[in-house]
Formats: sequence, structure tokens, C-alpha cells
Amino acid sequence: MLRSTATVRGNSQTGELHNFALRFLLRSTTGSFCALLVVGALISPVYAEEPPEQTETLSPATAETPDPIPDPTSDPTPDASPAPVASAAPITIDPFIKLRGSVWRTKAGIVFLKTPIGLLSLSSKTTLKDLKASQEIRFWVHERHVFVEIRKRADDSLVHRYLSGPMTPGTNEPGTLHWWGPDGDLTVHAGKLEERLTSYREGDPLTVEVDETNTISGVHDLQFDLQIGQAPPAGSDVQLLLSGTVSKLKSNFVFVRTPVGLVMLNSKIGVPRVKVGQPITVHIDSGHVTVTLPSAETATPRHSASPTP
Repeated sequence: MLRSTATVRGNSQTGELHNFALRFLLRSTTGSFCALLVVGALISPVYAEEPPEQTETLSPATAETPDPIPDPTSDPTPDASPAPVASAAPITIDPFIKLRGSVWRTKAGIVFLKTPIGLLSLSSKTTLKDLKASQEIRFWVHERHVFVEIRKRADDSLVHRYLSGPMTPGTNEPGTLHWWGPDGDLTVHAGKLEERLTSYREGDPLTVEVDETNTISGVHDLQFDLQIGQAPPAGSDVQLLLSGTVSKLKSNFVFVRTPVGLVMLNSKIGVPRVKVGQPITVHIDSGHVTVTLPSAETATPRHSASPTP
């Protein structure tokens, strides 16, 4: 009887152990399944959001295509369709230069300016003695005419305006001169300096300073030197077309004699092998530099690499 009772108890305990193991496995399975459901619910939204992020990263590439087109009118809006037409105008004018510069260094009688293509220096014995770093210089060359404006960066107010070129008397009004300007031909009034201008004949080179009413306030001398050392960044307000003759080769520089003076070219802008006496043309527009060497057979254009940073 004792053995039977022990056997029954043993069987009872064994059954309880089996039941406990089954309940434990059932709870563990249920818990694991719930945990998987929770993890799956957390992970699934992440994968659902990834494709839109990939498509968004592709859109700026298409938006960058119009960036290299500059706006000659200085309008910052990217949808400036007239820009290519305006940039084509200087191609027919040789020489032509359009630059903006900032004061880098000054010394007696000379001002050195930083521009997007290199160093521009203005020299004079009678003026340019009060230029400051807070001022901006705007520089144009149109055939034999030079137009220089110096303005304050803070409010764009005029500090100096110089006109250089052949003296051309006005035809419609006495006491006036005819001059070229970036916005069209100008009528310049001699004002109180009319008597001083009597020593100049028509066609003589003349440099005058005028005020906002284009009335002459002074007669000066003004020279400039230009060193083209790099391609301008895309979108820079720079246009240039110069033809001349190679006059000197020194180190990495090519000296070109042009109708407006001596211009220095750094060979790294894409100048091919040249020799003294060879004709050469430099064209800068839309952030690119093109150097052309006219020859008896055919012109050989050499394009510079991407603009240097």
C-alpha cells in the first residue's frame, strides 16, 4: 500500500510538471509572438519613409542646370531668360570689358583692385586718393571709351565717376560733349570747366570726372593695367573680349598688346603655346575663358577648365 500511494503521488507530480512545462512554453511563445508584432510595427514605418527621401535627393541635380547662366543685368532671380541675349552683345564689340572690383591695396598714385578674373590696377597723378575698402569699383571698356564708377557698398551712393575716351563735342547743344555709357550714349555738360577744355581738339584723349548730373567736375589723367589670372566663378558679372598681339613671354605670363593697353595673361587660364608677334583673342563670359589663336589655316579655340575656386 505504501508503494502504491507513492506511485500515485509520483505520477501526479509528473503530470503537474508536464502541465507547467506546457503552460510555460505557451506563454513564452505568445510573448515572443507579441514582441515580434511590436518590433515589426516599429520597423515598418521606417522602410516606408525611405523611398521619398531618396527621390528628394535627386531633385537638386536638375535645379543646378541653369545656375551657370549669368545675369548681366544683376537681377538675382534665376528665371532671367534674357541673360543669354544680353551676354551675346559684347561679342561684336572688341575691345569690351565689364568688371567689378574691391579695393585690395593702395599706395601713392595707384589703387590695386581684386576682381573675379585677377588684379586690376588704376593709376592717376591727380585723383584716386580717397578710395576705401568699403567702396566698390565698376569698370567698363567699350572700344576706345573707359567708364569707371566708384560707389559705396552700404547704400550704393556715387563717390566718383570717370569717363575716358576721345573728345567728341556735342552736336545739339553748345558746351556739351558726347560720351559712351553702359546704359547708352551720354550728354556731358562742360559746366564751369568749359574754358579749360578749349585746349583739347576733337578726337584728343580726355579723362574727366562727372557728378550725378553728368556735369564735369574735374579733368584728370587715368590709366589701368589688367592681369587675367583665373576663370571667374560661374554667374560672375564679368564679360570681356580682347584681341591683340603677343608682345612678351615671361615665366607663366603672356603680355598682349591691345588697343586699350597692355594686358597680362596667366597661362593657367588655358593659353596654348604662343610666340611673340602672334595674334590672340581672349573671350570671357558665363564663367568660362576661351583663348583663340587666329592662323592662316583655321582658328584654334582653347577652352579653360572649370573655374578655379
